[in-house]
Amino acid sequence: MTGSQHFVFALVEEFTHLAFSCAVEPLRIANLIGGKELYRWSFASANGETAVSSNGIVTLVHHRFDRLPSCDRLFVLSGINMQRQDTRSLLAALRRERAHGTRIGALCSGAYVLAKAGFLDGLKAAIHWEYHDGFMEEFPDVNLVRNVFVADEKFITASGGTATADLMLHLIELDHGYDLSVAVADQMVYNAVRDATAAQRVSIQSRNGVRNKHLAKAIEIMRKRIDDPISPSAVAEELGISTRQIERLFGSYLNTSPKKYLMEMRLERARHLLLQTECAIAEVALACGFSNCGHFSRVYRAAHGVSPMMQRARMT
Repeated sequence: MTGSQHFVFALVEEFTHLAFSCAVEPLRIANLIGGKELYRWSFASANGETAVSSNGIVTLVHHRFDRLPSCDRLFVLSGINMQRQDTRSLLAALRRERAHGTRIGALCSGAYVLAKAGFLDGLKAAIHWEYHDGFMEEFPDVNLVRNVFVADEKFITASGGTATADLMLHLIELDHGYDLSVAVADQMVYNAVRDATAAQRVSIQSRNGVRNKHLAKAIEIMRKRIDDPISPSAVAEELGISTRQIERLFGSYLNTSPKKYLMEMRLERARHLLLQTECAIAEVALACGFSNCGHFSRVYRAAHGVSPMMQRARMT
């Protein structure tokens, strides 16, 4: 590809600075190694003056959302609390840019903004794993995947953190070839470059030193049935092993029981939904397999020290 490409990063308040750095630095290094301006970049925010990241760093920006310049790629970058940010001017800008044919993408939790604009319905998308539960509840028509990034859709998305660097290296390779992409990665001392299909979270096997396929499969079955909890005996039957074997596997590898492990997964999802969505407490309870709100509240308080209602109030 000849000529310089202009990337605009639309920074939503409390954006993630790690993803920001991982987006810009590969472009800078590509220019350095290439010996010419392959990429240009500028930043936009709601007020057109500054944007504040989640770590408190203030970034000077060049544009306001309602006055975006023409560009080759426009990326939305957000971070924590993106559901509570006022994105009306950004949504209007994104719709204008889509009409103009601008290539639009999202980084970290930015897929939430694109989904809110209605861009991702029926498409694959990636978002940081911490937001998966709330995102799936709010945007069921989006095919959310756990990949580090998705680059084969009209709107490309990356899950944040170093996955942003993976996406940028992928784009550099598409634009200027494999050799430059590798040279940029080497300059970053980044020797674990991942392709789009890599999973965001470290597998249960890697996280716990587990190499038992039955245990990994059991956890996968449980995770898919959080809204309709499955008993250890039913899991064992599906795997073709005994209930006693399931109990022994969880005890040996994870120092817990399958019943307790499943409850922890359900409560983890409940916490995500309470903090990331506006779902009623009763809806959260049902989504996590609790048919009775009273029971849900008691179990939640015992695990987290606060009731579901108090948990949500702490974020307001």
